[in-house]
Amino acid sequence: MSELTLAFAEHFADLPDPRIDRTKKHLLIDVLAITLCATIAGADSFEEVERFGRARHDWLKRFLSLPNGIPSHDTFNRVFAALNPRKFAEAVTRWLAAVCEAAGLKHVAIDGKSARSAPRDTFSGRLHLVSAWASENRLILGQQEVADGSHEIAAIPELLRVLELKGALVTIDAAGCQKEIACQIREQKGDYLLAVKGNQPALHEAVRAVFARLVEADFEGVEHDCHTLVEEGHGRSEERYVTVVYDPEGIPEGWPDVRAVVFVGREREVGGKNSSTAHYYVCSRKAKAKKMGEWVRGHWGIENGLHWVLDVAFGEDDNKTHAGHAGANLGLVRRVALSLLRQDKSKGSVKAKRLQAALDENYLMKALQGFTE
Repeated sequence: MSELTLAFAEHFADLPDPRIDRTKKHLLIDVLAITLCATIAGADSFEEVERFGRARHDWLKRFLSLPNGIPSHDTFNRVFAALNPRKFAEAVTRWLAAVCEAAGLKHVAIDGKSARSAPRDTFSGRLHLVSAWASENRLILGQQEVADGSHEIAAIPELLRVLELKGALVTIDAAGCQKEIACQIREQKGDYLLAVKGNQPALHEAVRAVFARLVEADFEGVEHDCHTLVEEGHGRSEERYVTVVYDPEGIPEGWPDVRAVVFVGREREVGGKNSSTAHYYVCSRKAKAKKMGEWVRGHWGIENGLHWVLDVAFGEDDNKTHAGHAGANLGLVRRVALSLLRQDKSKGSVKAKRLQAALDENYLMKALQGFTE
């Protein structure tokens, strides 16, 4: 038990404690560990974290110091409000990057989410957190809070800066389709797949022109690849088709190492009603159309695999915590808790697994280990 505890704590050993010495009745690592354990086990507020701590005091005492017992919910709130969110996120990144190391980091999806009940002076009017999600590993890799008076675009470079991107593919939606961001990913030895829309009119028109020329040439003499996937079931029929053109001509200057442009079309029929969408992308890596489609779909998966679950299983949209940095830091704890529970490959919802963690201390400890031996 003690060896597991040391492995957990070492990643937070250098995390600056924001409190002055005379107020440090509780160790910082104890505050963090109790909050994470409680969140895994179903706590969604600092009041609930305190209740969990008092109910599980004897179990927690087996691997935490707890020199003055369990902190009050006000203490949890004050510590998380004062804790530097960038330093905290960096410590979490080091921890979960080690979990990813064995499997290898392949696809990193970057996307933002607002907490609707936590007002802030951001572009969305709410606490807004930008996350890096390892799609294959289903783990949070990092988080950046959007500063008051700022936008998601400004948070993405800060988030990327703490990530080890060598050999990984980074996907970002159209809001993050910026020359500076593409250059940063390449400088960090990663590749990018960026959605292209009207916020980059010159690039958007150039990509559309590439596919217009492909059609005009009847797909002859242009290096390209195509893939189609049809899925049916539950009264729904969906066809996705992906076309990739390699080494495209006419891309505006400043976009680094564009090796391919991608068109992804979707046609759906649900209940007799038809709909269709079309999406364009630029990519710094050459890959087959099937693989490009998997990356695109993997990025869409951040909505179902992370954001949707945070609302349904963790009640994030209803969480009002926003004092100081408490909202951002507690949001990161939720993402870590979800990531750890996602490592359990057994059947059952995340909400059911949180209940199991509340009832079964052995299961909770396995969750803290990422379900590794």
